[in-house]
Amino acid sequence: MSRYATTDLHGCLHTFRHLVEVELKLNRKDELYLLGDYVNKGPDSRGVLDYLMYLQAAGYQVHCLRGNHDQALLDAARHRWRWDWLGPRGRLPTLRSFGVSRLSDIPAPYLDWLASLPYEIELPDFMLVHAGYNFALPPAEMRQDYPTMMNTKSYVYDPGRLGGRRLLHGHVPTPTAQVRAKAATHPGALGLDTGCVYRHNPELAHLAALNLDTWKLTLVPNCEPAYTIGKR
Repeated sequence: MSRYATTDLHGCLHTFRHLVEVELKLNRKDELYLLGDYVNKGPDSRGVLDYLMYLQAAGYQVHCLRGNHDQALLDAARHRWRWDWLGPRGRLPTLRSFGVSRLSDIPAPYLDWLASLPYEIELPDFMLVHAGYNFALPPAEMRQDYPTMMNTKSYVYDPGRLGGRRLLHGHVPTPTAQVRAKAATHPGALGLDTGCVYRHNPELAHLAALNLDTWKLTLVPNCEPAYTIGKR
């Protein structure tokens, strides 16, 4: 059995499938943890959700938590909040993947799945969250501060507030070489978002997966059919 973590798929279905089926060769005894942001920006948000739900239904141990983009899509679809912060270029690929013109028309099973996702996953040796924590808060409050857990871009890691566990997260695209170098040191906290969706940026444009037991980092270059996205 192996344990893996990856994050920030952002609609990159082909790259994710290559990671799962070719690189990791995931089997039903393995555990795969996903740290959020399955949707938006990239070409096939619906396809990513379909594949994740398929893996779970087929008996694979695939555990998903929610990211800020998952929450944004859910809020916009269910509460019809204005969703201007992504801009048309960020919205349209998501709408197109679902074959709808309004987020409120996204089929309910996808929204129900997103709404079921936890904000964190606690393992004996790792704490998994999308973005991080406000370590200035008492531990109980820190772990219920959901806006920070999904959105923060900086934190001061304090293992004492996580029961000595290491922290893994995504959310902030980080150059692949920097993530590789940091992972090699077995740090107390590590961000795994290597900006897979930013296919034009040679420093990013990879999907990273960490083996939680061996610390081996697998990096898969973006292999999606061409799509439009800004160069971060």
